[in-house]
Amino acid sequence: MTDFAMLRRMMVDTQVRPSDVTKFPIIDSMLRIPREQFVPAELRDAAYAGRNVDLGGGRVVLDPRTFAKMLDALNLGANDLVLDLGAGLGYSAAVIARIAEAVVAVEDDEARVTEAQGLLSDHADNVILQTGPLAEGAPQHGPYDAILVEGGVQALPDTIAAQLKEGGRIACIFMEGALGTVRVGWKIDGAINWRFSFNATAPVLPGFEHKTEFAL
Repeated sequence: MTDFAMLRRMMVDTQVRPSDVTKFPIIDSMLRIPREQFVPAELRDAAYAGRNVDLGGGRVVLDPRTFAKMLDALNLGANDLVLDLGAGLGYSAAVIARIAEAVVAVEDDEARVTEAQGLLSDHADNVILQTGPLAEGAPQHGPYDAILVEGGVQALPDTIAAQLKEGGRIACIFMEGALGTVRVGWKIDGAINWRFSFNATAPVLPGFEHKTEFAL
């Protein structure tokens, strides 16, 4: 029988801490939330490997290092309202819920949302799950102190940028071909100012592709 608690400790000790993630709320939350419950059942033994876990349909659970470093870069606080885009089966929302005041998690697959609701009921009572296009976000609950985009981005939709509070921050994995970079943006005077954070990769989310322009 797999000792998932041991694997969870190993994940934190070998993937998270060595990546300069030292904030106690992140470490504590990733030690407490059972990642193996938030991936497809047949992939539970791979839940703690240092790679993205496939959810199907071009969607993934971000690898532990990437996810932890994105949270670290966002510098979440106990009073923050966080928008989690591409929440999958709810792992990210469960972790963030222990760090922030509340999480609004958006997922575009109804079956995943239904499963996530059951999983999250055991781990968080401050998460709002919403089904809908990821590129539309959840404007009715915003504006947000922080936004985490759980997948690749080629172009950030204006609808998402508009939901970030002035002074808020957003973390995205910008993909150029097979290469990706995580950038963190701060909204200042209505515009998002981006800074490079680290390298990572993930499949591009639907609605976050480059806009195609047609010329007549």
